Amino acid sequence: MSTTLPNARTSAPEPRFTGLVEAARALQPRTVALRRQVHRNPEQGLDLPATQAAIQHSLAGLPLEITTGKSSTSLVAVLRGARPGPTVLLRGDMDALPLQEETGLAYASEVAGSMHACGHDTHVAMLASAARLLSSRRDALTGQVVFMFQPGEEGMHGAKHMLDEGLLDVAGTPVEKAFALHITSTLQSGVVVSRPGPTMASADTFHVTITGRGGHGAMPHDATDPIPPAAALVGALQTMVARRVNVHRPAVVSVTNIKAGTTTNIIPETALVEGTIRTLSEDTRALVHQELQQVCEHVAAAHGCTARVRVIAGYPVTVNDDEVGPHVLDVTAAALGSRWAAPMDDPLMGAEDFSYVLQRVPGAMSFLGACPRGVDLAQAEPNHSNRVLFDEAAMEHGVVVHTAFALDALR
Repeated sequence: MSTTLPNARTSAPEPRFTGLVEAARALQPRTVALRRQVHRNPEQGLDLPATQAAIQHSLAGLPLEITTGKSSTSLVAVLRGARPGPTVLLRGDMDALPLQEETGLAYASEVAGSMHACGHDTHVAMLASAARLLSSRRDALTGQVVFMFQPGEEGMHGAKHMLDEGLLDVAGTPVEKAFALHITSTLQSGVVVSRPGPTMASADTFHVTITGRGGHGAMPHDATDPIPPAAALVGALQTMVARRVNVHRPAVVSVTNIKAGTTTNIIPETALVEGTIRTLSEDTRALVHQELQQVCEHVAAAHGCTARVRVIAGYPVTVNDDEVGPHVLDVTAAALGSRWAAPMDDPLMGAEDFSYVLQRVPGAMSFLGACPRGVDLAQAEPNHSNRVLFDEAAMEHGVVVHTAFALDALR
């Protein structure tokens, strides 16, 4: 498998980015080696000691001030430039997913039931190599770079843990810009996409317990069956979205789990309906929470039952800064060539806890394509599949874009 991308520039990079591609290419064996080490040994959640140790070893010898987390195995490294100035933050998440890998890779996961199926292993490797590349260019930096190696992105609010521990003040001056790059298997390898405004959705879960009165399956008139209202909710919630939510402020409400009953001849007392809520604005998020409560209670009441509704808040909407979001493409084009930068047409309805950082700091979550060579984009296994593959050559561009973003911000 090739580990480099073709050089498709049609013009020289801007002077401040001269040599970045060549330097990232020279670091590519190191980048790939760290990625594969982390991929073989995936860890989930907030406690990732082996991953943290691998990162520390990779950063050894660099002029970095390193601190580790208290409530998690996070790692923060600060690089101080040649002159005082503002602070910029670059983030890479570290945690894996609860999947049994079926890629057939020579460096596949050696941990049963755990896999880097969302590419966080590549994020770690790209950020570590960007730290090395920026360390070699300290003289070009007016200010500080904070490298944020974050556990617990997959539903564990790891970014919030780091923020609560003072992440944004670790360099002595507040972070003024923040950037994260997420790899994806369903974009052309090496291409970076970005956009202003809402970029990824909020993610909340709902849990509805419908209570009736149990009885014999042969005599439903002597019971109050909770299953019909549970079934009716599936359609009613879609109607609620279609009729109560502004079409220009989209929302997704998906029922993903229904549980009721124990056997064929018993009407159960309760039925459980669960699912996910995704929105692209906080106003719509609040509206859906309110409407969902009413729909569930009223549908249950129409069938003679009651409904207890719990909505558990997840990550907020990921909102890119109106200037920083599109500026990522300017930086990418200046460093790599215009063919590698593309506007992101639509937001994703997936969620990200980098949203917590972007609530407090202007910045951007952008995406790096890594569709495997020879695979049609439409046929590529997506992130979170236990068969997903990423073209490692794309990491070269990820290292360049991380580095260029910092160099641009700290000119």
